[in-house]
Amino acid sequence: MAEYFWYFIAYSFLGYLLEKGFAAATHAENQTRKCFLLLPLCPVYGLGMLAVLALPEPLLDWPLVLLTGAAAVTAVEYVVHWAYETFLGVRFWDYSAVSGDVNGRICLPFTLAWSPLTAAAVFWVQPGLEWAAAQIPPAVTYAALLLLTVDAVCSARFLQVTGDIEGLRSIRPGRTA
Repeated sequence: MAEYFWYFIAYSFLGYLLEKGFAAATHAENQTRKCFLLLPLCPVYGLGMLAVLALPEPLLDWPLVLLTGAAAVTAVEYVVHWAYETFLGVRFWDYSAVSGDVNGRICLPFTLAWSPLTAAAVFWVQPGLEWAAAQIPPAVTYAALLLLTVDAVCSARFLQVTGDIEGLRSIRPGRTA
């Protein structure tokens, strides 16, 4: 079961890198995107890929994974957005200006993008990630879980109190918001 923790961490980090790359490619105003105070992670990506990996094996076969992966990630994206808004009072993204959006939480262009991204993750990233996760000693997993938990609780509290997602981007070790 510890391997799923590492899958979550890995895909959340890869999602963070994807966000940074997308921001750079589109010349977005804010180039630093993250969802935690300290860790460079975007948990919606980790949760999305955990949902994909939880699909029955036949649904992960080529080419069906293109449809099922996109559907699973889109569903997670909608629920995570709703949870951020409902429980923390924040919106990390808003697709309301994008054609084919649903409540600003999901949109057709990104659903279409999840299709090849999830297929690539399932066929190319996941095999290496499975091997790497199996090599990590339990003590390292427990320490990483503790760090993630502390950062997640502090980040959630920060967001509840301030409602300021930009504050997550400005906090760095050794600096204050």
